[in-house]
Amino acid sequence: MNCHLDRRKFLSAMTLASAGVTLGGPAFAYLPSENKKPALLGGPKAHPGQFPSWPVAGRSDEQGLVDVLRSKKWGRLSGNSVATFENKFKELTGAKHCLGVSSGTNALYTSLGVLDIGPGDEVIIPVYTFIATYNVVVLNYALPRFVDTDLESFQIDATKIEQAISRNTRLIMPVHIGGSPADMDTVMEIAGRHDIPVIEDACQAHLAEWKGQKVGTIGMAGAFSFQSSKNLNSGEGGAVLSNDDAFARNAFNFQNQSRGTDSDSSTYRSTRGSNLRMTEFQGNLLTTQMDMLSSQARTRSLNATYLTELLREIPGIYPAKMYPGVTESAYHLYMFRYDKREFADMPRSRFLQALAAEGVPCSGGYRSMNKEDYVQRLAKNRHYLKLYGEKAMQEWVETTSCPQNDLLCEQAVWFTQSMLLGTKNDMEQIAQALVKIRNHAGELAKSGSPEKGDKK
Repeated sequence: MNCHLDRRKFLSAMTLASAGVTLGGPAFAYLPSENKKPALLGGPKAHPGQFPSWPVAGRSDEQGLVDVLRSKKWGRLSGNSVATFENKFKELTGAKHCLGVSSGTNALYTSLGVLDIGPGDEVIIPVYTFIATYNVVVLNYALPRFVDTDLESFQIDATKIEQAISRNTRLIMPVHIGGSPADMDTVMEIAGRHDIPVIEDACQAHLAEWKGQKVGTIGMAGAFSFQSSKNLNSGEGGAVLSNDDAFARNAFNFQNQSRGTDSDSSTYRSTRGSNLRMTEFQGNLLTTQMDMLSSQARTRSLNATYLTELLREIPGIYPAKMYPGVTESAYHLYMFRYDKREFADMPRSRFLQALAAEGVPCSGGYRSMNKEDYVQRLAKNRHYLKLYGEKAMQEWVETTSCPQNDLLCEQAVWFTQSMLLGTKNDMEQIAQALVKIRNHAGELAKSGSPEKGDKK
């Protein structure tokens, strides 16, 4: 069966289906009749094949690791593989400096260390982000200030940053969630007026661009992750980019036990430091993996753009908005919102179950981090009570409300970046799965058994 459809017919058919026009039945007209029933109701999968696996490894990766192994120079202080990676990555991104470290979390931690973030300081972060963004603030005993989410873009609502600024604000740390740039014009304008540095959490955003400039090079520095799910990966690893000479020099010192460069490592340069160095194995693997990064990014971008064209035609499915300044998204995640009102009030949990049954892996993304016990318990942490006092910590709890983010966390759906390395046909089959589910949403909702307490 050839499921590859002419795009005009595809969009036209979905428009007819969404308008209630039936051509031989209520389901998507260009699907063969046996495909009209969702897989959870006994029909065949809309996507019966497999999406590309991740990571992608080749002979050059194997040889590079063997070369490092045989060299017996496994740490960066004795070899040159990390330096080779750093040079290649800074050339690719247009950054003046690149520093490889052991993880994306430690790229952020190093950046905060350079700025001497500590007790009494406040750091502004988005609430819709991976927990590491929060953790690096708390590890420095600074106070994280959450900013609510822009529902349509999934990014920090940059227009709400200014109201979170206080006399103790020492850093603004936007996150390019899913690989799509945050509204950096607004972020940088606000930061500039208040003379507050910006560190970009670009851990998911390799090669993403804002107005033609690679993210991670716009603020004082940018942090990247090379954890195993990332678009460029070495299992674990990270990097700090900066165009500031002093920042880059101090970043090297911080992650090298506060000691100087490789050739001058006998003098301690600050009052704090750690060992966050990248290994030669990581550096070599990233160098070989980088050979595929640009072509993979183009494939993701083309597929994501096409998928967005298809999904926009389905009522109740809202792909994440890109700001006008976005010239490239890394598409580490493909994100969209699911409005259950267009799907017979089917709970999102049932929707995700139905989509997975069609052969389309998916998840609901982040939960409301500000409401997690892990975060809320910070107000009772003995160190924070000693530093800030019980009244201040209780006031902090009261400022963590982020209603737009709560709504997003009820509606969000994610696809992983490796799915976007598939074919145009894969993208069409994702859309076909969604149309099948929507056209049978009432039956799916009645036949489902949502988990106890699941009202989403």
